[in-house]
Amino acid sequence: MADDLSTTIAEAARLLAGARDVTLLSHINPDADTLGSALAVGLALHRRGVTVRVAFGEPEGVPESLKALDTAGLLVHRDEVPEQPEFLVVMDTGSLQRLGPLAGRVAACTGPVIVVDHHVSNTRYGTLNCIDDRAEATALIALKLLDEMDVEIDEPIARCIYAGLVTDTGGFRKAGPEAHHTAARLLETGVDAYAVTRPLMDAHPFAYLGMLSRVLAKAELDQKAAHGLGLAHAVVSLDDARGVRSEEVESVIDVVRSASEAEVAAVLKELRPGFWSVSLRAVSRVDVREVAQVLGGGGHRLAAGFTFDGAAEQVVTALKGALEQVGS
Repeated sequence: MADDLSTTIAEAARLLAGARDVTLLSHINPDADTLGSALAVGLALHRRGVTVRVAFGEPEGVPESLKALDTAGLLVHRDEVPEQPEFLVVMDTGSLQRLGPLAGRVAACTGPVIVVDHHVSNTRYGTLNCIDDRAEATALIALKLLDEMDVEIDEPIARCIYAGLVTDTGGFRKAGPEAHHTAARLLETGVDAYAVTRPLMDAHPFAYLGMLSRVLAKAELDQKAAHGLGLAHAVVSLDDARGVRSEEVESVIDVVRSASEAEVAAVLKELRPGFWSVSLRAVSRVDVREVAQVLGGGGHRLAAGFTFDGAAEQVVTALKGALEQVGS
C-alpha cells in the first residue's frame, strides 16, 4: 500500500504541476476533512496562478463552521462548476453517489480525475486514485500530496489540514503516532488549536438545543436489531432542522451513538422531501461499512453512511434488513 500510494502521489503531483484550471470537489454535507483537504490543495494551486474552484453538491450553502478555512475565496456554488471540467480532484469521497448533483462531472471531465481518499470502500472511479485506507483522515494524504508538490506548509494551509485531522480522529481519540506527529508539525506553523477546534466540535447556537430535544424525544432503541446487539436511531426531518446549521444536524450522531445499549447508532437526515442522508456508527463489533454498502453507500468499519429515497420508516426497515444481512 505504501509503495502504491507513493507512486500515485508522485504522479498526482506531476499532473498538478502542469494544470491551468482545477476543480476540487468535496462530498455532500461536507465536513472538515473533505473541505479542509480540498481547500489546502486548492490554496497551494491558487498561489501558483492556477484557476481554482472548490465545490460540493449539497446543501446550498457552506457550513458556517467551515467558512473560516477558505482564506482565498475558492469556494463556489455547485452551479459554477463547469459542465466539462478540465481537471478534477475529488477529496474524501468514496463513491460517485457521495458527490450528489456533481457526480456527472467525473464522466464529463476532459482531463485527469484524481481521487484522494482514505475510505476502504472507495470504488476507484478516478483516472488516478491516491487512496490509503489506513490513514485516519484524508487530510493526511492531502498533506503528503502537498509535500510531494514541494509546497510550503504555512498557517492557512496547515489550518485546513489540522481541521480535517482533528475532526476525523474525534479530537485525536482515534489517532495513531503519525497523526500526533503531524499535528505537532501543523501547530508549529502557528495554528491555534482551540480556535480551530471549538467552532467545529464544541460550539452550537442556542437553537441547537431545541432541535436536539425534539429529535431525541423521538429517538428509538431496538435491542433485537443487529443480531441482538442493538440499534439506536433518530430522525432529523426538514422541520426539525429548520433554523439550525447543517453542522448541527451532522452532530446529532455523536449524541445518539452514546446510548450504551446499542452497538449501532443511526441518524436519518432529510435533505429534501423523501430523500435522506443516513449516518451510521458502531462501537466495535459491527462493520457498518458493509451495512452501508448493502444500501449503496460506504465508509469505514465503525463510521459509514448512505443515502435513501423513501419514507423514514422505509429507511429504518431497509437498515435493519442490512444489519441482519451483514454478519449473518
